[in-house]
Amino acid sequence: MGNVVVWKPSPSAVASNWLVYQILIEAGLPPNVIQFVPGDAVEVTDAVLSHRQFAALHYTGSTAVFRSLYGNIATGVAEGKYQGYPRIVGETGGKNFHLVHNSADIPNAVVQTVRGAFEYQGQKCSACSRLYVPKSIWPQFREQLVAETEALKVGDPADFSNFIGPVIHEASFKKLSGVIDAAKEDKELELLVGGRYDSSKGYYIHPTIYQTTNPNHPLLSRELFGPILVVYVYDDISAPANAFMEICKQIDETSDYALTGAVFAKHREVVRFAEEALRNSAGNFYINCKCTGAVVAQQPFGGSRASGTNDKAGSANLLARFVNMRAIKEEFVSTEKVLYPSNEI
Repeated sequence: MGNVVVWKPSPSAVASNWLVYQILIEAGLPPNVIQFVPGDAVEVTDAVLSHRQFAALHYTGSTAVFRSLYGNIATGVAEGKYQGYPRIVGETGGKNFHLVHNSADIPNAVVQTVRGAFEYQGQKCSACSRLYVPKSIWPQFREQLVAETEALKVGDPADFSNFIGPVIHEASFKKLSGVIDAAKEDKELELLVGGRYDSSKGYYIHPTIYQTTNPNHPLLSRELFGPILVVYVYDDISAPANAFMEICKQIDETSDYALTGAVFAKHREVVRFAEEALRNSAGNFYINCKCTGAVVAQQPFGGSRASGTNDKAGSANLLARFVNMRAIKEEFVSTEKVLYPSNEI
């Protein structure tokens, strides 16, 4: 599309990024169109953002870092540092939800939740990390949820019979094990399954589920990026008429993020209500399937609020962010006089 790119990979994924870069070169990408620049993030960023011809940023990473970059670019614009107004695209974090209605297919909702929460050790920005289940079906749902989670094998990912592998690095392990340790002293959390970790042969965090009695518990709003799921059971027995409406409002207001979410219900009017009530709570919304269900090259992906600019990677909209459109007009009939017909009264 005519753009040259500086590709700064994450320090935790340099090898995989380099492999993709090599594939692009072998496929015929012209030399120097992409500059692959692993290195110190601050050093690389400072060099790029101070360049007069800096034109666009496409960022994937934490919300805090993206906000900082956004602010630095805004300052550069205010100072007249750039030739134009740089385009900014960001895909950041998520605190993604599964909302279960009492009409839901329970076995399906359970399986989809276990997959959505624990695939890739929950290390997806789209992973399910908060679950809302009605009180009327919770005993049955809990039994199946715990059983399915306990059945997951943890071990070397080279053995395909293992569902759970290690988390990406020591820093992630320390953060997640710290959450588990802190939860032991938290009276608002009940451990349902898991709560174990082991770093003797890799950074393993066992799939862990907590139930909380507090709909505003910090673990329902804090992004963890690991195999930890928090459940809140909402009361649809005492006030059945308003329960679903109120929990939709609670979900919308609990988190700053708005990346993915899913509703599980058989009643179409319930699905329609949730879709409307949560329209600003998830850029990718799923019905009766897991919130990690976007298929690459088939479904555009992205969220808003603290989750990013929602430019939808995988869509034509994203490509349009990196081009400058130009309109051209040409006339083939000569203009013979200045006056318009309205002037010749």
